Amino acid sequence: MKKIRLLLFVLSLHLIAFTQERSLDYYIQAGIENSPLLKDLKNQQRANLIDSMRILAGYMPQVNAVSSNSYAPTIGGWGYDGAITNGSNFSQLVTVSKQLVSKENLKNQHDAILLLNESLKTAGKISEQDLRKAITAQYISAYGNYLQFNFNKEVLLLFKKEQNILKNLTEKGIYRQTDYLSFLVTMQQQEIQISQIKNIFQNDFSSLNYLCGIIDTSAVPLKKPEIFLSILPDAENSVFYQQFLNDSLRLHNSDALIDYRYKPKVNIYGDGGYLTSFSAQAYKNFGVSVGVNLLVPIYDGRQKKMQHDKIGIAEQSRQQYRDYFKTQYSQQISQLLQQLHAAEEMVHQSEGQIKYAETLIEANQKLLETGDAHMADYILAIGNFMNAKNIITLNSINQLQIINQINYWNRK
Repeated sequence: MKKIRLLLFVLSLHLIAFTQERSLDYYIQAGIENSPLLKDLKNQQRANLIDSMRILAGYMPQVNAVSSNSYAPTIGGWGYDGAITNGSNFSQLVTVSKQLVSKENLKNQHDAILLLNESLKTAGKISEQDLRKAITAQYISAYGNYLQFNFNKEVLLLFKKEQNILKNLTEKGIYRQTDYLSFLVTMQQQEIQISQIKNIFQNDFSSLNYLCGIIDTSAVPLKKPEIFLSILPDAENSVFYQQFLNDSLRLHNSDALIDYRYKPKVNIYGDGGYLTSFSAQAYKNFGVSVGVNLLVPIYDGRQKKMQHDKIGIAEQSRQQYRDYFKTQYSQQISQLLQQLHAAEEMVHQSEGQIKYAETLIEANQKLLETGDAHMADYILAIGNFMNAKNIITLNSINQLQIINQINYWNRK
């Protein structure tokens, strides 16, 4: 029974290794393709193009069929005034109307739609960048635990290799039984450590699939993420700055639109059909009519100025956010570069330490085979090696996470 449990444990360790590897690009592409937010932003742009066509259609001649029929009888001298109602009214008309608008006004309204779409495009680029950053961060986290899993598995295999040697030497009386038991306890702790790391990796992997919209619960090996430090653009040339430029143009467009709303409006109309009160010769009441409506705004309680003032306040807020972004952009990049340098130094120091730890383990292995090693020293050497290896792995993963944060700002 004990051998069966051991076999199942070893098979579980190698289960991940037999599955095809997946790369960071695979998950980023899946996340982008499955993102409902990115699809929604594109759909909003398509809907806005329809609004642009509706604006143009609204200034085309509007043709309507109008039917109006009424009868107001007078009974015993009681009833509506016949001079107003004509007793009855029968109207079957086709009306045509068209509002006259200047090319500048029409262009301003179309520009409002185009600027809104530009803002949506920028929002889409930023949202995609946010998604790339989140997926990359989760991938790096999962990859780090995948490295820890493989490393600890290698250490366990080393323990199992030395176990048979130590067992034979203990049976010959070269090592004490307590030394052998100490070794077994350390090996069992390593098995528990591997199980814990495996669970953490599977949880990270499930979170990665969830973030990318992938329906899959099985863990697979992960390729080393190909992440390199990008050359960052100036704050003014980044996509994040573009949103402030879009907002400026939109506010300017809205300000001009207020002025167009207060310009005189001319509407021409015409109708033709049958209109009669049946008072006399109803068969001759077919005809047409044309007319012009003119609306000239004179006074509305100074609402026009209030609307301009409101946009002026919005412009002040835009400038304040823009200036704050420029300051934070430079400061954050500098801080991340400092963190990256510190992580690189930590990896360099640990790499020097691990060489000594490996040499010490090799020396203790030779002494173990001859029965001259002290078990406590051997276990301590392995512990030091594992600590140094973990420091390198953690700081290497930290380097990738920092580079991911820096590269987040590189989108133009």
